[in-house]
Amino acid sequence: MLAAVLAAWLYRPDLAIKAGTASTSRTLCGEIFVSGLHANRVFAEEIRPQRGMRILLKRLRYTVDSQRQQVVTTWAGHFAGVATYREGYGCMLGDVEAGALGVAPNFPGSASSDNPATPIAPVNTELSEALDRAFAEPPQPPYRHVRAIVVMRSGKIIAERYAQGVGPSTPLIGYSVSKSVINALIGILVREGKLNLYAPAPVGAWSSSDDPRHSITLDQLLRMTSGLDLEESDSGFDPVSRMMFCERDMAAYAEKAKLKSKPDQHWEYTSGNTLIVSAILRDAVGGHASDVLRFAHSELFDPVGMEHVTMEFDDGGTPIGSTRIYASARDWARFGELYLNDGIVDGKRILPEGWVTYSTKPTLDSPYGSGFWVNAGQSADARGRVQAGMPADAYFASGNFGQRIIIIPSQRLVVVRFGATIDPPDFDIHGLIRLVAEVIAAR
Repeated sequence: MLAAVLAAWLYRPDLAIKAGTASTSRTLCGEIFVSGLHANRVFAEEIRPQRGMRILLKRLRYTVDSQRQQVVTTWAGHFAGVATYREGYGCMLGDVEAGALGVAPNFPGSASSDNPATPIAPVNTELSEALDRAFAEPPQPPYRHVRAIVVMRSGKIIAERYAQGVGPSTPLIGYSVSKSVINALIGILVREGKLNLYAPAPVGAWSSSDDPRHSITLDQLLRMTSGLDLEESDSGFDPVSRMMFCERDMAAYAEKAKLKSKPDQHWEYTSGNTLIVSAILRDAVGGHASDVLRFAHSELFDPVGMEHVTMEFDDGGTPIGSTRIYASARDWARFGELYLNDGIVDGKRILPEGWVTYSTKPTLDSPYGSGFWVNAGQSADARGRVQAGMPADAYFASGNFGQRIIIIPSQRLVVVRFGATIDPPDFDIHGLIRLVAEVIAAR
């Protein structure tokens, strides 16, 4: 492995450097112009501590242009990575002209009468102390940088806390929690009869029956068993790093991947699968970014009561459903509540009957279902979480740096924990398990 990395640096270091500058600009752009955080804080908490960035830090420079709503990052004065904010669409890579994706639709939202602007205090001392411990920092790095915790029991917030500069309406980046949103949107299309999980996926590049990828199904893409050669190692050299930071049409790049194993034989987690699914979603609802926004708001966000959502897109109008959806911590809690209630909101079925069961069924021998990580099954990771104290029926959406929505049906609980925890590979999973256990005990 080391030899391969060294060879990559020798022959194509430009791709890794470009991925580094682009990811820096995109992170800063989103956290500044969508979440409203300060650039210095974002760089210190989310970029500087990353191990993969350390080799670049000495010559890495960024500038924030508030008037143009743009961030430019360079390395040694070159390899410029640019990210530009556009109203309604979040941040895009490149020097994007206003209106490049069309005018974003204006959504009235679904303001809730029970949605106070101030955080809701824990209902008892035990919950307050549990939040104290979850937010407490260790004496030395890696720090947790917890930004938001929301605890919801049976649809009611019973505890809530935010870091300085973050509040109930602050949109927070989901990273791979975004994959769970794509799961929901695909579920809605399945309910409407517009997509079939088990038919060959409607991908134009694979349409020929002679193409070995022709038989890949939507189910296999959602479950990460497509067999496509789309390694995700976050090294800067892997295909997903190139897809996310060096390709303007991410889905088209992912669709070009060759098979490295037969579909449904091996499980391999990769955001490339989700970008392909995101393009299928785009095409099923009209083909444009604005169509995706209309569909997502009318069919999911507004009915669920998610009021502060931003979806980001690539140049092809595909939602970057692998990693680039923002929502407030309360929004994320309401999203979790949708799954806790079997896809029903206020008596209306949003997700198809049986979709939650489908999404939380373990895939092969992995700890993953479809869009969610599960404690069911016999994988080592799932068994380890249960042995550490997380209920066996729990499942969760999970994103980079510790973004998590834990759903516990037996307890009627949803626990949202978001932050900037640069502590790979588990991002303070033990602290999360402790928080869940203490919330359950706090009757």
